[in-house]
Amino acid sequence: MFTSIAIIGRPNVGKSSLFNKLTKSRDAIVSDFPGLTKDRNHGFIKLKNKKTLIIDTGGIANQKEAIKEAISYQAWLAVEESSLIILIFDRSENLNKEDLDIIYKLRKLNKEFLTVLNKIDKKSESSIIDDLSENGITEYIEISAEHSLNLNILKSTLEDKVPDIVINLPEGKKVAVLGRPNAGKSTFINKLINQDRLIVSEIAGTTIDSISVPFEFNDQKFIFIDTAGIRKGYKYNHKVEYFSYVRAIHAIEQSDIVIFICDASEGLVDQDLKILNMIIENGKPVLFALNKTDLVSNSDLEKIYSTKKMQSEFISNLIKVEISAINKKGFKKVFNSTNKLIDLSQKSYSTSMLNNLLRKYVLSNSPPSVGGRQLKFKHVHFGGICPTTLIVHSNRDKKIPNNYKKYLENSFRSSLGLSSIQLKLIFRKADNPYEGKKNKLSERQSKKRQRLIKHNKKSKK
Repeated sequence: MFTSIAIIGRPNVGKSSLFNKLTKSRDAIVSDFPGLTKDRNHGFIKLKNKKTLIIDTGGIANQKEAIKEAISYQAWLAVEESSLIILIFDRSENLNKEDLDIIYKLRKLNKEFLTVLNKIDKKSESSIIDDLSENGITEYIEISAEHSLNLNILKSTLEDKVPDIVINLPEGKKVAVLGRPNAGKSTFINKLINQDRLIVSEIAGTTIDSISVPFEFNDQKFIFIDTAGIRKGYKYNHKVEYFSYVRAIHAIEQSDIVIFICDASEGLVDQDLKILNMIIENGKPVLFALNKTDLVSNSDLEKIYSTKKMQSEFISNLIKVEISAINKKGFKKVFNSTNKLIDLSQKSYSTSMLNNLLRKYVLSNSPPSVGGRQLKFKHVHFGGICPTTLIVHSNRDKKIPNNYKKYLENSFRSSLGLSSIQLKLIFRKADNPYEGKKNKLSERQSKKRQRLIKHNKKSKK
């Protein structure tokens, strides 16, 4: 079982607001309109110096409407797969039957839950604390997700309560293999290690769980993680498929690189783009492997590469290799590319080198004016890996035109050779060392000022 936290509760109690604050994102849409969150959102929170998956769910309601039943079903799937539950209530309201039903079901499932009372910033005469006490809940944390009140207490409590589950993988470079069902992921690994260790079938979706396979190549150790194929509608279909999706997320998180397998006989489809986006959002390098090339002609391959999807910036930045898993074609290139990308994704860059590049880009293409002020870039420094992060300091951190941001990103990507490596630029306002400080006059300046004051006094007489 993986470590994950689910946030559940009635509609409009503040689940998505709390999710956004804990994950430091805006992935979950927030509104005063009840029931806006219809699907599960996933993000990560850092606990015990490691990332922990956190799941935002739609509101659990008892209404018999089909959509609301589906939302509730999704929420309980999230509960089932999670190791800790945050049960959130609106502090300004009394408990109702839906709240009591949720408490009852959690206890029936024998799930540990942490009670959170949200919206403490709202004045009310609510009797919710007495209501909770009557139902055996005397421990709770009062917060305001919107105003970030007591979130530090909540995080500290989560650190104490979240189970410390350690997944011990063998030593080696960790390579996750992802793609649609029946794209050839298991065949690829089986042929790689010359063993029929993974189940291979023409029936799509044979692999359900993630499977780790140790392997050595050229005296280097690798751990290949085979995952279930991610179907269209993976977020809300059958729970087995959804668990496969969650395990795929964890496989990405554990990996040093992801090999994405695309079926050349079907070409690149929208579902492939969704999977690729999921990998890229997690900041990991990705190698694009076009499989089953033995089933298509050279002209068919050219047609695949000429499609709008393949020529989009989203895909064009990726290194691509042509393989045939069944015939072991292209395996050497896969290994060589994998090694290079892992090394490149973990590389750091000196501040002096980055600043030399920044000056070069600014001279080549002058920054525009922002709000009537000339945009000036002060310096840049390295900020971390996976994704490769560069922190750019300027006299303005907001309203920098997106096209200039993109220009800097593409320039750094090109200069540093970051094909298939995720690059993130963070723009910050540089501190003014003289801000808030009085200008200290030299002795000569002070005497000159005094003479000027005397002169002005005489002139007035």
